[in-house]
Amino acid sequence: MGQQLNKIVKRIRRKKYLERKKALVKAGVTRKARIAKAEKTVKKAPAKKTPAKKAAPKKVEAAVEAVAAAPAAEAPAQE
Repeated sequence: MGQQLNKIVKRIRRKKYLERKKALVKAGVTRKARIAKAEKTVKKAPAKKTPAKKAAPKKVEAAVEAVAAAPAAEAPAQE
């Protein structure tokens, strides 16, 4: 019984859909034209720029070199 009901509902929906399409054709409007017009009115956001990579500070590089050289100089001499 349910299957026959689905058939009737589908026919009704299809009939209303075709009526809407015929009304649009009489008005001279197509869906593609409406979509294109909507896209023109919507402004697109500019693409986000990626921030430039920052170079490592020179202080850190100098500190790393100083730490690497310091243990050799401060180490007590072994006899």
